[in-house]
Amino acid sequence: MSATQPDLLPKLAAIVGEAHVLCAAPDMVGYLSEPRDLFHGAALAVVRPGSTQEVAAILRLCHETGTAIVPQGGNTGLVGGQVPDGSGHAIILSLTRMDRLREVDLASNTMIVEAGMTLARVQEEADKADRLFPLSLASEGSCTIGGNLATNAGGTAVLAYGNARELVQGLEIVLADGRVLSNLSKLKKDNTGYDLKHLFMGSEGTLGIITAAVVKLFPRPRSMQTAFVGLKSPAAALELLMLTQKLAGQDVKTFELMPRIGLDFALKHGANTRDPLMSSHDWYVMMELASSAEAGLHETMLHVLQQGMDAGVIDDAVLAASLDQRADFWRLRELMSDVQKLEGGSIKHDVSVPVARVPEFITTASAAIVAAMPGARPVPFGHLGDGNIHFNISQAVGADKQAFLERWDEANAIVHGIVADMQGSISAEHGIGVLKRDLLAQVKDPVSLDVMRAIKAALDPKGIMNPGKVL
Repeated sequence: MSATQPDLLPKLAAIVGEAHVLCAAPDMVGYLSEPRDLFHGAALAVVRPGSTQEVAAILRLCHETGTAIVPQGGNTGLVGGQVPDGSGHAIILSLTRMDRLREVDLASNTMIVEAGMTLARVQEEADKADRLFPLSLASEGSCTIGGNLATNAGGTAVLAYGNARELVQGLEIVLADGRVLSNLSKLKKDNTGYDLKHLFMGSEGTLGIITAAVVKLFPRPRSMQTAFVGLKSPAAALELLMLTQKLAGQDVKTFELMPRIGLDFALKHGANTRDPLMSSHDWYVMMELASSAEAGLHETMLHVLQQGMDAGVIDDAVLAASLDQRADFWRLRELMSDVQKLEGGSIKHDVSVPVARVPEFITTASAAIVAAMPGARPVPFGHLGDGNIHFNISQAVGADKQAFLERWDEANAIVHGIVADMQGSISAEHGIGVLKRDLLAQVKDPVSLDVMRAIKAALDPKGIMNPGKVL
């Protein structure tokens, strides 16, 4: 703690108001760990600014005093990037009060939102304007758009719309020294030098604080068709993906791959769930088509399914006949990760490989894990359309949970080694945070790391922005 820090709390209170500087342990407890309970920290205080000007004043003060800042949105991150270390010297900067809708521009198909707005509300505001904001995650009811952008979130619609980085036109960012980089541009064409917003999306708060964003809006779908498909293998799923893209083109919005074991977990532990198909299959795909046209999509989906069956790719399929049935399909997919904790220890990987190599990756990694950890149960699922697989591993039935989790590094080495051989990534959408920080140096090009460190040193010379994360 620097010599000036004892005076910090009253100065912070003068900026945001005493009610928004939380120092008591019971008030801070919800900010000091993350959803999987893997990382725990301590903090000097949780500070809750209500405006960009307040964020700027806080950062100026912290820059002067050398106080570390850990930005936090909805605290839903899975790699520990939003949790402080155990020193208790940092302040957590919670952006949740900054949740205003600043502007909707239908001519530009953009909306300006503040960083603390939940993703679900961003979607709702777009819907009120008869538009779509397509970023969609299981945690959308609590995660914030600022956190989504800072981690370059992915989700289930990347196949059609891209990840968070591709859904932003402009950003407002407060830099480490309190200066405000205001680039809330709605321009589609602006060739005036470096596109600085891309530096901050995916930087996990290590370079600056995103306080507002110009997000892109899209035509709201007028028709939607959702199918739950049973098939024999990931290779068959890949064939179905290519067939669906050929026949439905840009109307393909979601293509999620799930194994039978994952569906069994969801059916066993999820309330009000049922198997969508009459018989069991080794693998499943949940796919969704969406169109701004009101007619014709049902026929397109039926054509896709019939062609898939005629080609021997699809074994069985059911088409959602109502919004409730569609919600049931989605519930099974969204339960896939959470219910694994009810089966004991779970070692999780968020990786990506080229789409064409997903079946090979799943087969190779599953065999390697079972050979090294007999009885372990691979549960690979995820976004086949963009090559992002959540290669999770549940412990053997009846095994010791702690002994299993102690083999996390061993499992990482196996899975990440296969990913590297396939020119993939060890972090597809969750980020680096603390969980994968030490792995980054093993897989990242050394020149890329040098450039990242140079950018960090230039924008945060005192190292106060989310220290210990990413680099």
